[in-house]
Amino acid sequence: MSDTTVNLALPYIKPAQAQKHVTHNEALQRLDATVNLVIAARLAIPPAMPAEGECFWVLPGATDAWTGKAGRLAFRQDEAWIFIAPGTGWCAFDRAEERLKVFTGTDWGDIPLPATLQVSALGIGATPDATNRLAVSGAATLLTHTGGDHRLKINKATASDTASLLFQSGWQGRAEMGLAGDDRFAIKVSGDGAAWTTALTISPQGVVRTGQRPLVRASRAAGSLSPSAGMVTGFDDLHLAAGGFALGAALPSGHGRELLVPVDGTYLVTLNVEAQTSSGHETTLRLNGTSDVAAVKGGVGTQSSAVLASLLAGDVLTLLHAGSAQLLFGYAHTEISAHML
Repeated sequence: MSDTTVNLALPYIKPAQAQKHVTHNEALQRLDATVNLVIAARLAIPPAMPAEGECFWVLPGATDAWTGKAGRLAFRQDEAWIFIAPGTGWCAFDRAEERLKVFTGTDWGDIPLPATLQVSALGIGATPDATNRLAVSGAATLLTHTGGDHRLKINKATASDTASLLFQSGWQGRAEMGLAGDDRFAIKVSGDGAAWTTALTISPQGVVRTGQRPLVRASRAAGSLSPSAGMVTGFDDLHLAAGGFALGAALPSGHGRELLVPVDGTYLVTLNVEAQTSSGHETTLRLNGTSDVAAVKGGVGTQSSAVLASLLAGDVLTLLHAGSAQLLFGYAHTEISAHML
């Protein structure tokens, strides 16, 4: 029979042993040291004034009273050191890291999580709640592969529900992309977190729509007009308009209104002019009444001009006429179209 117990190496009291209390007290000391184990620090040099009952993990290169005791627990009891070699699987609270540790056979490491873990809420540097049951606070979040693909899945219950990514600034929504309220992929933006504008949608069939892309097809009211040289005409009808194009102030000539550009950008602009009679004429698309954007000239028939133009929000477009002609205005006749690239 061994002189000590298997796990904690507690000394047995032998039959007919003298001074049994010594052996008994030694066993109590080891129990007091190892039960509810707390490691105060990991050191190679014994502390100058250790507190009674403190325990230390002895590091390699130990000196003084700890010489040759690396890899053991050093307990301060009765103004002396007791050294115990821990067994694999022993648990201890690491006071320096404020974490529960497990002895792996060579060192003290974090207690591993089970292979399969299910929790009702998880916070990493943040506090989860009933809605945000996973909360992460940090400079970045990394999701990576294990040697192949990696897919992030966001699933919703029905078509009318939402599966999306929401981007916030100061806890107010600024952009959202995903399936929001139907099965079309959409990108939405907001300036205040309350009013939202859909910038792009893609149908399940792959049809892409950009409902807020600035574009326009505009003409004066349908009919014939023989503008005098130097007359400025505008527009009465927006046959197609999106992204903020609108009619502005009425022109002094009484023939239409200004066309207002909504957004800074590069635009493809097309000017069509249809002349029913002509002795030579020219029609110029004017920007802010001072510069030319596009121009067509010629005789009877339809002439067109397409240009790329840099336009700014608030710019005004009108038509300046020269020569003598009877022009046919209206949809698919004398008109302009523009869309931002």
